[in-house]
Amino acid sequence: MTALVLGPHLRHVSHHTATVWVETDRPCEVRVVNQEHGLDASSRTFTAHGHHYGLVEIDGLAPEARIPYEIVIDGETVWPESGSGFPPSQIRTLREDGGLRISFGSCRRSPGTVDLFGYDALAAFSDRLRTGGDAVTWPDVLLMVGDQVYADELTEEMRAFIKGRRAAGEPPDGEVADYEDYTHLYKLAWHDDAAVRWLLSTVPTFTVFDDHDIRDDWNTSHTWRKEMWAQPWWKDRITGGIGSYWIYQHLGNMSPQDRASDPTFKALRTASDTTGDAGAVLDEFAEKADKQPDSTRWSYAHDWGNTRLIVVDSRCSRLLTPDRRGMLDDDEFDWLDSQCQGGMDHLLIASSLPYLLPMAIHHAESWNEAVAGGAWGKRAAGVGEKIRQAADLEHWAAFEKSFRDVAADVIAVGRGERGPAPASISFLSGDIHYSYLARVTEAGTQSKVSQIVCSPLRNPLIGKFRLANRIAYSRAAGGPFRLLAKLAKVPVPPIRWRMTDGPWFHNAIATVELSGRDCNVVWETPWDGGKLNEMGRATIV
Repeated sequence: MTALVLGPHLRHVSHHTATVWVETDRPCEVRVVNQEHGLDASSRTFTAHGHHYGLVEIDGLAPEARIPYEIVIDGETVWPESGSGFPPSQIRTLREDGGLRISFGSCRRSPGTVDLFGYDALAAFSDRLRTGGDAVTWPDVLLMVGDQVYADELTEEMRAFIKGRRAAGEPPDGEVADYEDYTHLYKLAWHDDAAVRWLLSTVPTFTVFDDHDIRDDWNTSHTWRKEMWAQPWWKDRITGGIGSYWIYQHLGNMSPQDRASDPTFKALRTASDTTGDAGAVLDEFAEKADKQPDSTRWSYAHDWGNTRLIVVDSRCSRLLTPDRRGMLDDDEFDWLDSQCQGGMDHLLIASSLPYLLPMAIHHAESWNEAVAGGAWGKRAAGVGEKIRQAADLEHWAAFEKSFRDVAADVIAVGRGERGPAPASISFLSGDIHYSYLARVTEAGTQSKVSQIVCSPLRNPLIGKFRLANRIAYSRAAGGPFRLLAKLAKVPVPPIRWRMTDGPWFHNAIATVELSGRDCNVVWETPWDGGKLNEMGRATIV
């Protein structure tokens, strides 16, 4: 009997369509079925590196549909699992009334003990939906904004798997090495916790990667890239990381129309059908995506009612040459610029890295970029590069031109220069392992502009790191670092903002609630044995 290895995952949805992703243990036909509702959609799997993946696309659904479904493989029902204790998984299409609830977070370590990582906000969220049923309000979308897996900080379970594959101390010691390692990493993150597995089967999920999905400080600078490609093990690592991300995460972010026109998806299916395994095609694509960032686009945008969600890749698409630095390459920025338009009630821009940081951190990163770029001479530039990598100074503020370019777009949209101004423009981010709300105070916009951060889902800061960030969050800490930036000839930021809510250093999940022209956000944290409790709430507009 063919078995499910991972999934089912409910991925891209619209008002009338849905996508279900699975991994199986052999080639097969995958069907998504509900006889009562006349649902029967199917797809053949494709194969890469000996792993088999199915992607079933469903069309013709009603808005706000809630259709329980089964997964049937080669005539055998494999989902739901008997005796699981969980409600039936449902296909959940979006509402037509313009309302939208997006729950989001980042940075989730799994597995591991409560003593190490605390209670899992994602599992707690799942438990509330499972036990509350119709008595609780469900999200329309779950957005995971980075570090869904940790490829460089391994649990004992992952170390045991690697021990069975390669000799102790073989590089990269203590990290994943290739595509096969990554497949097990995803299984540990999304299969072995029954609550999370059920959640991903019944809530539409979108993702974008951050550094730990590949490696800490991924693409910090041109120097970092040179150092990594000099390592003999890096090619297998980067192709395995990007290739597995494309299959396990990015493939489900695309709409059916995007997938139908995607050359990589077509090439993989063709190679799988003709040769039996598309691993070589996937590796070639992944290596090119790393070495030529403008060869593929990881960012994506979806319009849902009167809300536009833009998810920006702030890792793989960076412009990093000896002469130029950009958070996005030219092609990626042109795409983002084209997506930043008015005419919506709400514009959401998701980036794994916060766009608006606490002022002390923002000025420190902009100062460091200038120094590493030669503002204080060649010797200081070398020191600046070492500080950048040691202190993870590689957010939007460390790409000062990119920061200013995005600010120009946001200001133009918020002033109504690109169509009627939205009520709100909100950045959704994670990465920094604490949560907060920052509000833009001086931009001359009709729109309310804010930065909403929720991090971590499960990987809290401890000790001195928490203390350092709490100090950096304070308003008084910004002055000295602004002086440093000024001495390095960094111009004043084109917008001003202040931190208004937080910081909260607990594991957390946030939900943005959009209704008409209203926008609110609530942060929740797992306490009392892992039950969610409200941590903070704010009205954006």
